[in-house]
Amino acid sequence: MRLVLLGAPGCGKGTHSEWLMKDLGIPQISTGDILRDSVANGTELGKKAKGFMDSGSLVPDEVILGLMAERLKGSDAGGGFILDGFPRTIPQAEGLDKILADHKLNMDRVIKIDVASEELVRRLTQRRVCPACKAVYNLDFRPPKTDGVCDTCGGKIIQRDDDTEETVDQTAPLIAYYQDKGLLTAINGNGGFDEAREQIREALGLQG
Repeated sequence: MRLVLLGAPGCGKGTHSEWLMKDLGIPQISTGDILRDSVANGTELGKKAKGFMDSGSLVPDEVILGLMAERLKGSDAGGGFILDGFPRTIPQAEGLDKILADHKLNMDRVIKIDVASEELVRRLTQRRVCPACKAVYNLDFRPPKTDGVCDTCGGKIIQRDDDTEETVDQTAPLIAYYQDKGLLTAINGNGGFDEAREQIREALGLQG
C-alpha cells in the first residue's frame, strides 16, 4: 500500500505512521531522513543537497525528487510506503506522480488528519523529541518513563525549535490536488488516538 499522510505539525502523523508501519510491514519515508542519510553517505545528490543546506537555502524540488526517486527504489519500499512530510508543494506532488508512473504504480490513499488549531498548539507545546534516535513523545498522553530521558536510547529529549504557536499548516493546495484525484480521506484527529486510528483503518479497509 502506498500512502501519504497530510496534516499540520502536531496532528499525529508520526504516531500513526508507527502502527501503520507495523500493521502493513512498509517503511515510513520522510524528506528529513532522506536528506540526512544522503548527506551522511556522501551520495551525489546528497552533496548537492548539502551545498544548499550549508548556504541556508532551501533544497530545490529537483534534488528532493531525485532523492525520493532513489529512496523508493529501496527493497523495503517494494511492497509500499508511508510518506510523511512529503510532498509539501504541488510541484513535488506532480513530481511524485511521475516517479510512480515511471514504475507503473499509483498512490493508493492520502490521509488528511484534521485537528483544531487550538488543539494543535496544545499538542506542539507538549511535544518532545530525542535528537539521537528520533523518538517522539508528548508530555500529556505519551510521556517518557523518566522525565527528560528517552525510553529507547537514554538520550536527552528536547522541544524542537519549530514546535511553537507560530507553526502554520500549509497543506491547503495539496488537499485540493488530491481531492480532485479522488484520493483524499479526511480524518477527525481532535479526539483520542484510538478513535483516529479506527477512522484510518476504516479508510484503508484494514480489518480488526
